[in-house]
Amino acid sequence: MDKQGYELSDLEELEAESVHIFREVAATFERPGMLFSGGKDSVVMFHLARKAFWPAPMPFPLMHVDTGHNFDEVIEYRDRVVAETGVKLLVSHVQDDIDAGRVVEQTGVGSSRNRLQTAALLRGITENRFDAVFGGARRDEEKARAKERVFSFRDSFGTWDPRNQRPELWNLYNGRHHRGEHIRVFPLSNWTELDIWRYIEAEEIDLPPIYYAHEREVVPRDGMLLAKTRFLEVAPGETSHLAQVRFRTVGDATCTGCVESDAATPAAVIAEVSSTRITERGATRADDRISEAGMEDRKKEGYF
Repeated sequence: MDKQGYELSDLEELEAESVHIFREVAATFERPGMLFSGGKDSVVMFHLARKAFWPAPMPFPLMHVDTGHNFDEVIEYRDRVVAETGVKLLVSHVQDDIDAGRVVEQTGVGSSRNRLQTAALLRGITENRFDAVFGGARRDEEKARAKERVFSFRDSFGTWDPRNQRPELWNLYNGRHHRGEHIRVFPLSNWTELDIWRYIEAEEIDLPPIYYAHEREVVPRDGMLLAKTRFLEVAPGETSHLAQVRFRTVGDATCTGCVESDAATPAAVIAEVSSTRITERGATRADDRISEAGMEDRKKEGYF
């Protein structure tokens, strides 16, 4: 028998690993849920999850932690995907925590609701009694995320201890937890940004249009180009201009930058990503520039 017929490409191996993780969680946990922002990683994760259980429906809902300061194109995409697939969508609003006094919103130039997502995330997990939560984080994105296991234990407060990680030898995952605790699960841990885009091209996955080159009014700030939206407060002396840009990552509109680009197709984006030496978060996320350990500090508090 031809042994070569059983060989998988690198993308097929990544897909198989992710599918295995989804099925492992479905078989192990009682109430899993999937975080969904409408960003490229969560879109690919959703695509893989549907594949893992096809032709049966995906056996868990989506949950969006909504800052209220999202790009319009991303919310339109989210709602269209939900309408087309029939998947259940749960939304945990940051505004609810602000109104209830659980968090305090900062205002002024440079302010963002991004960090306030932690309270809404933990509240959503508690209210929906999730014992496992899928996230689209990848190890190549950022130093703190590189420390994560595929199954990341979170205590009853939702916090993460990087020194208390469980070994994952031979793709064996430990989902043991007590009531009130939960596991964050990262099926895309071993993917890179380039892998994501190659998979998007191969599977012909639809994305929000802001991932491709388009003309937009932008405001230069701290070496980044921020989209001029109704959420962005412009500082005295700052000016905006039109530019041909695209977004490498999608988050709160007040702290997510774009890059000048004419890449209008997945193939063009792949060529662009192949030649860059800066990760998408390092290049376009102002919230990651707070300090060297900014992301790790937030993850310890319960962040994504």
